[in-house]
Amino acid sequence: MRHRKSGKKFNCTSSHRKAMFRNMVTSLLKHNRIKTTDAKAKELRRWADKVILLAKRGDLHARRQVLAIVREKKVVHKLFAEANQRFATTNCGFTRIIKIGRRAGDAAPLSLIEIIAPTVEIPEEKNIENKERKDEEE
Repeated sequence: MRHRKSGKKFNCTSSHRKAMFRNMVTSLLKHNRIKTTDAKAKELRRWADKVILLAKRGDLHARRQVLAIVREKKVVHKLFAEANQRFATTNCGFTRIIKIGRRAGDAAPLSLIEIIAPTVEIPEEKNIENKERKDEEE
């Protein structure tokens, strides 16, 4: 019996499943939307919401916990830079799953999972410093 056992197994080992979802979370945060099967999208939503909540917290321990999940440091840096502004209005439900039909090869149900918060443009520090120097020279 599967009483109180959360998460799906997806017929793979735990190390493969963990690696798969780490890659999927990284791709989702990098591209803001990915296409996958329904079951994987539902499980990915749990991972992504956890990572975004940690990013909203914003302290060093949360950053290290996110770095243990997300594969790319640039993605983590971008997430932590815009998390408080981008996700300020909500405390949960950062992702949306849209069913898009069936896959041609095996007729598996496909979904599009996306981050629903609007993107925020964060000015780079180098550009600000360069503009200030140009203004001082003029």
